[in-house]
This record gives sequence, structure tokens and C-alpha cells, in this order.
Amino acid sequence: MLTNASPIHNILIIGPAWVGDMVMAQTLFMQLKSDNPNVNIDVLAPAWTHGLLERMPQVRRASTSPFQHKELRLRDRYRLGKSLAKEGYQQAIVLPNSLKSALVPFWANIPVRSGWIKEPRWILLNDARRLHKNKLPLMIQRFIALGLNKGQALPDPLPYPKLLVKEELLLPTLEKLGLDRSKGPILALCPGAEFGPSKRWPPQYYAEVAKQKIAEGWQVWLFGSPKDKETSTEIQKNCDGCIDLTGKTNLTEAIDLLSLAAMVISNDSGLMHIAAALNKPLIVIYGSTSPGFTPPLSKQAKIISLGLECSPCFQKHCPLGHFKCMLDLHPDTVLSAINENISR
Repeated sequence: MLTNASPIHNILIIGPAWVGDMVMAQTLFMQLKSDNPNVNIDVLAPAWTHGLLERMPQVRRASTSPFQHKELRLRDRYRLGKSLAKEGYQQAIVLPNSLKSALVPFWANIPVRSGWIKEPRWILLNDARRLHKNKLPLMIQRFIALGLNKGQALPDPLPYPKLLVKEELLLPTLEKLGLDRSKGPILALCPGAEFGPSKRWPPQYYAEVAKQKIAEGWQVWLFGSPKDKETSTEIQKNCDGCIDLTGKTNLTEAIDLLSLAAMVISNDSGLMHIAAALNKPLIVIYGSTSPGFTPPLSKQAKIISLGLECSPCFQKHCPLGHFKCMLDLHPDTVLSAINENISR
């Protein structure tokens, strides 16, 4: 392993494809910079994550990984690896656990290639680590450990993600979308979840919360990708007065706008992790998943879950057909959590 004694340490991170995972990957970047302020960190990741990387000051450069989920494209991976060979990276840290994610740094002939032993890829990694899940239960622990020497203790406390907000871009974004932040405190609702329906609190429940807060003089802004449009439309059908931003912002605009929120309510999603990295007052609703592996990394976050015997099931759809983990978690519970947070 190269050590912090190296005068310049150029590292290529093979980044995750999910927004939430990329937010949590910032903890690794922060640790690397803490250990060696002169380190240069480049990240190879899908283009849709680059908006996040722009708001992480630890990252020098983001490069685009052109590969879709489950795509092999061996020839293209070989060519990409050879093109990166000239960059002079001394180490690659492979965060995804797939075999194919380790191919590019192998073909780039990067001297140290670190990653967890998953799939038959130990030939591609010359710094392959064996993961003991009970010792590293959190995703950020597993990310950070790959940036440390084998056996080195994790930092205590662990670093938490912290995304930058660009104030100079806020006003143009507000004007473009016709938003006025002076019209009352902003409640940001993030009702989507890329994983599947089982992670989504019912839109009519979000609408009940929105109605109450609008009646109290709040603004309610709906955040999400174009895939969440159906959900946001359902919320609007049940509640007049919400401002629908789903599909209207890019990732950097969403970061800046979420920074204005007085409160955020979210499912277990990428936007939840962004809100946590902005240190916003945050209520996260869990049903089919658990905060045990990828919790919101913020002291401002409150987790709400019924803790049913059948959850977490980690299924995209309720395998029992009743969806009680979400349907039995009523809006009054979330409204009480909002009031408790405000009073605190």
C-alpha cells in the first residue's frame, strides 16, 4: 500500500451508480483528504452523479463511466482503461462490488487496486480485502476502510457528508422556476424512491401533511426526478397549493433549493441522503428497508418506522400484499414529528 508519506498521491475512485451511495462515498473522499491534504481524487462514475461530485470540494475531477447497469462491453472497458493509464494514478479504490467494475483500473495498470473480495475478482485487485460485515455494518465504514491500510482503525467519530451550496446560483434557479422563498417557511417533500414502490409512503399521506402545513402558512415544494411525476401528480390531486418541482431541476439545482427548506420529509432515497448532507431538519420514513446499513447521516434526522415483524423485507413490492409498514404509518405520526422538531 502507498502511504501518506507519498508527496503526491493520485487516486482514482470507481464510484457507485446510485445517488445516495455517491453521497455516502464523500466520507471516503473526506478521510483521504484528512490523511493527506495533497491527495488528488478523481472519480469515475455515471454522468448523472456528476452534479453531486461538483459539490464535493475533495474531488478534483469527475470522469464519465459510459456503462449502464449490468453492461459488460469488454472492449470499451479495455479502451477506457488504456486511456486512463496515462493519468499516473498510484491507486484505484473500487467501491462497487462487481467483477466488471474492477476491469478498468486493472487495464489501466494502476499499481495498487483496492476493493472488497466479491465475485471472482481477486485476480484484478492486488489489494483485495475480506469484508467482515458484523465489524463494518455501515456502508460508510466499508467505503472509508478501503482508503485506510489493512487493519487500520476507523476514525472516531466518522466523517459525515457535507455538500456545498452555491449561493450565486440560487437566485437564477429561483427566478427560472418562479419561486419566492420569502412566502413562508418551506416544507420539502421527497415522495419518490428509485428502488421500488415498497419504499414509498403513500402520496395521499404526503398530501395530508402538505394540507396541514399550507394551512399554517408554509410553502410545500415537491422534489423528484421525472420518474416521480405520477406520485407528485397524485399529491397535487389531494392537496391544492403544492409547488411541483419534480423533473424540473437538475441535481445541483435540487441541492441548492433543498438548502432553503425549513423541514424535509422523505422516503429512504437519494434525496434523503442529499438533505442529510445539507444538515437540514429531516424526517425519514422507513418501511421495507432499514437504516441499519445506509441511515441518514445527520444529527438533524429523525427516523420513523413501525418496526413490524415482517420488515425490513428489502423487496420492491410487499411480498405479503398488505403493505402495512407504510399504510399503517399515518400522517398524524409525521405531523407530530414535525411539530416536535420545530419546538425542539
